[in-house]
Amino acid sequence: MEIKRDRYLKKLILRKQNGFVKVITGIRRCGKSYLLNEIFYRHLLEDGVEDDHIIKFAFDSADDLRKIGEDLLAIDGGDRKVDPLKFMDYIDSRVTDQGVYYLLLDEVQKLGSFESVLNGYLRKRNLDIFVTGSNSKFLSSDIITEFEGRGDEIHVFPLSFSEFYSVHDGSKEEAFDDYMVYGGLPSVALMKTEEQKTGYLTTQIENVYLRDIIKRYHLQSDTDIGELLDILASGISTLTNPKRLSDTFQSVKQSRLCPDTISRYISHLEDAFLISRALRYDVKGKKYISTPYKIYFEDIGLRNARLNFRQIEPTHLMENIIYNELRRRDYHVDVGVVEVRESDTDGRETRKKLEIDFVANQGSKRYYIQSAYAIPDSSKWQQETRSFDNTKDSFKKIVIVERSMKPRRDEKGYVMMGAKEFLLQEESLEV
Repeated sequence: MEIKRDRYLKKLILRKQNGFVKVITGIRRCGKSYLLNEIFYRHLLEDGVEDDHIIKFAFDSADDLRKIGEDLLAIDGGDRKVDPLKFMDYIDSRVTDQGVYYLLLDEVQKLGSFESVLNGYLRKRNLDIFVTGSNSKFLSSDIITEFEGRGDEIHVFPLSFSEFYSVHDGSKEEAFDDYMVYGGLPSVALMKTEEQKTGYLTTQIENVYLRDIIKRYHLQSDTDIGELLDILASGISTLTNPKRLSDTFQSVKQSRLCPDTISRYISHLEDAFLISRALRYDVKGKKYISTPYKIYFEDIGLRNARLNFRQIEPTHLMENIIYNELRRRDYHVDVGVVEVRESDTDGRETRKKLEIDFVANQGSKRYYIQSAYAIPDSSKWQQETRSFDNTKDSFKKIVIVERSMKPRRDEKGYVMMGAKEFLLQEESLEV
């Protein structure tokens, strides 16, 4: 069963022949290789590109490596990489005319001096280059710098709820419950049993994702960063900073990890796309507040697996899912802060900060969004929308709740909609 990734396919199509190396990034197992080698390859054929003008090469394929006289066992068994001259000779033999050739290169980090090779190919106007990779460098947000300003990143997220639901056997409600527990890695979405899903996710977070980070940054062990990841996983969607985390680390783990080390480890986890950091933004003051901030996980299933599926907290998980969906839709997402002044019983004026879960910006568009698992009464509604009242602007303001419901407006123009309706309708914010 194939899961459609139409949003990313459109991004690849829009970038054809733009003069850049198209670099498909994203967390491991999110579907980068399938997107490139199956979905995009099929599009090229359907668009009329001759098959001999599409050069697919996977640097972890024994069959492909034999084409250039390389041995997979020798590459995997040692520290050496694929000989770039052998690969370039192969490409020269395939490019036989002035027509456009599409290079679809998978696991390109296994090619020696791949940055120089691909930058050199940019000088050939009839080569259009698309690459993926899965070593620590390609899992890092700094990979684009390797292409000297000529890299164009397409970041692939795990499955959105809409993509997940398209291959789910149950109702929307059942699908949402499963998504909240097991997340959106494509392999997990296609597994049939809970045992398969939990086993796969647990193995991946322990034996793949953390090991990538430890290897890249030459960490001595996985103990400290693993325990920090546990604390971050327990505290998603809550404000934190390195000092607070250091204190928690000492009280929970009975050991010290200084704030500077914690800050560095958070950057490692963020660069590897395992987590994302949302900064606070002062809506009225129009400035960022560097700390505290919120941490969200790129995939909910991996977060839950890290905690052995013990802390399935729907309120926080729903907020994380909404955050990921906004980023998937290419919004820049911050945590909003609105300062208000109040008078106490003695008439003295005090200042209070009200929070808006998400300020989502895209060009001239802005949305203020609250994630509220349930709104049982008018008092809760007033509590959730009080920060909206104090923004003093006309941008659209939305409260997303867990139960299924079509969007509806109150007398102030504030919109309430169900989480599943928000997630399943691509243009839901425009309703």
